[in-house]
Amino acid sequence: MHVLRTILRPGWIALGLVVAAFAVACFTLLAPWQLGKNSDTERRNDLIRTATSIETAPLAEVAPSSTFVPSSEWRSVAVTGRYLADRQALVRLRNIDQRPAVEVLTPFAVSGSDRVILVNRGFVRPVEGAVPDIPAPPVGEQTVDGRIRAAESVSTDRGTRVENGALTVATINPGLVSAATSTPMDDFYLQLSPDQPGSLGEIPLPQLDTGPYLSYGLQWLAFGVMAPLGVGYFLYSEIRARRRAAAAATETSATAAAGTAVDQTSDPVAAATTTVESRSQRRQHRRKELRAAAGTTVTQQVGDIGHGPRAGDESGDVRDKLTRRYGG
Repeated sequence: MHVLRTILRPGWIALGLVVAAFAVACFTLLAPWQLGKNSDTERRNDLIRTATSIETAPLAEVAPSSTFVPSSEWRSVAVTGRYLADRQALVRLRNIDQRPAVEVLTPFAVSGSDRVILVNRGFVRPVEGAVPDIPAPPVGEQTVDGRIRAAESVSTDRGTRVENGALTVATINPGLVSAATSTPMDDFYLQLSPDQPGSLGEIPLPQLDTGPYLSYGLQWLAFGVMAPLGVGYFLYSEIRARRRAAAAATETSATAAAGTAVDQTSDPVAAATTTVESRSQRRQHRRKELRAAAGTTVTQQVGDIGHGPRAGDESGDVRDKLTRRYGG
């Protein structure tokens, strides 16, 4: 019952609710989020390793339709067609080699079909307050190599806009450019390989490491386990401290009660002892007085007997008899 009263205190209840919510978030949200990113990174790395080990193939062989196939991402394909430079778009707020960059997206009409593929030609460095100088793509039919990439997700508040006469987008999504230029496009794009017709600054492939996501996920799992254990330890410590304090208080009360009882029971004994001792002393004193009085009476009687007339006469007779017998 004492333990239950301790647990049901408002402070412990509030702390328990907070820790429970934190543990649930760790197991259902935070850890899965990081572990999911780790899985995505590992899957991407596997695709890149596979794609880089396979030679470039025609686009019609790898992606025969305009629909994106996830297993084809990062595959190097060759396609022939021409650039549509008048429908070009710029991707703002990019970062390449830890420096700001502007990536250039140019639609590419595939020869022999009505397909149009959005091509990421590379990047240029931005110019503050103005549109950077972007080299125009070559005119006419060109054959280019590029890697198939999945479209990036689009945020509802980050669409297309025109800045200094140039169409800009926040993410590389063919649907955005298609809607802004009224040009139907495949739902994936090509990241142009280096040294290709119309290529700009090279966009490097991602590094093939999993990053810190696995360790972050394990840390969130550990936090989800450690938080309830920590609360349990502190609760146990408080209960143990309260029990010790209660035991010490009980022991102190028992000692005080025992001391009071001893004091109450020892007073009559001490009084009785004092009374007995006083009576004994009075008796001894009375006996001494009686003895002294008896001794004085006896001495007086003996003195009277020794010095009376008869005693003297008898004494004189004895001396006379001794003198006559033995001589003066």
